Amino acid sequence: MTVGEAFFREEGSALVPSAEARSPWSDQMLHGRLLAALAARVAEGPASGGLVPVRLTCDLFRAAPIEPVTVETDVLRDGRRVRSLAVRMDCAGVEVARAGVLLLRAGEAPEGEVWSPPPWEVPDPEDVPEALPPEGGRTFPLDIRRVGEGGFWGYGRKRAWVREVRDLVVGEPIGPFARAVAAADLANPFANSGDQGLAFINADLTVYLVRRPADPWIGLDVTTHVHDGAVAVGVCDLYDRAGRLGTATVASVANPPMGA
Repeated sequence: MTVGEAFFREEGSALVPSAEARSPWSDQMLHGRLLAALAARVAEGPASGGLVPVRLTCDLFRAAPIEPVTVETDVLRDGRRVRSLAVRMDCAGVEVARAGVLLLRAGEAPEGEVWSPPPWEVPDPEDVPEALPPEGGRTFPLDIRRVGEGGFWGYGRKRAWVREVRDLVVGEPIGPFARAVAAADLANPFANSGDQGLAFINADLTVYLVRRPADPWIGLDVTTHVHDGAVAVGVCDLYDRAGRLGTATVASVANPPMGA
């Protein structure tokens, strides 16, 4: 489902952002979720070595301006069952984010049963009658369907289905791993917003997936929020319509409230 301009277009070795790539925190910043998605895109290309990406940790240690992004990749480990990548992202010649990606070789499941939580019992996203309306005075280039009581700025526990409506790069459908990583960044506003709006901005994102999502919808269910002073940690379980995919964790720091 693509209804608008892609977030980036390729010009030589650079990825030039569109206006829709801006962060909800500032019109002059790139959205951190898109930097994480660019790192995930690398792990779906030749750098994967045919292995499956299962973990991505992206450190968002500098506000990224709305400037062309260059992406550099190093293979740190190239094993038969384990592959490790380091991905560096620069804007205007300055490093703004760095990601590590772990890839594993897929295979048959071992015998035996292991405990897992019960299935996620929520409506199918196509059965949710109303998309989440814009909040905090901004539109958001995503299709978000709320299946819990809490909106972005509500007090309650947040649960939602999320679907991309734009490609990441012009002429290239967004890959399933990149799509899941981009959605997983919503762990910050979902886990860390409350009745006074969102007062935490995430400085990282870590995603674990046991498989690639099977369809465009990604479900997020907040399982943990904890904070002490200016530091917060939020955790979401991730789903597609076939079941549980993995988890997303964010470490966040206090920022002037958004959406209060």
